Amino acid sequence: MSSPAVSSRDLPHPARDEIRLQGVLHALSDPMRLRIVRELAGARGELSCSDFELPVTKSTTTHHFRVLRESGVIRQVYRGTAKMNGLRRDELDELFPGLMGALLDAAARQAVRVTDAPAGRA
Repeated sequence: MSSPAVSSRDLPHPARDEIRLQGVLHALSDPMRLRIVRELAGARGELSCSDFELPVTKSTTTHHFRVLRESGVIRQVYRGTAKMNGLRRDELDELFPGLMGALLDAAARQAVRVTDAPAGRA
């Protein structure tokens, strides 16, 4: 029996059991990556890379998506010419119960604090 052919457009992802807490926390420690994850968590489904308006270069954006994918936080697949991104929320919740909810809630509270802070005190 032969294994199925792997397309050059298939992106490597860690299996569920290969996802490590250290990698997830590292991936989410960067403000741009946390912003991506917050947007994905609020989406009804997958988002393409072009759906994100990040204040960084395209190459930096690509790097952030790669770190999130390689840590197991997101899944990326090509659909036609678009690279689609989805949060691996169910898998992360099984591995680390309550972690994503707590991180997303804390990030939302922080965003409100920073937005409401007087000029020069953010």
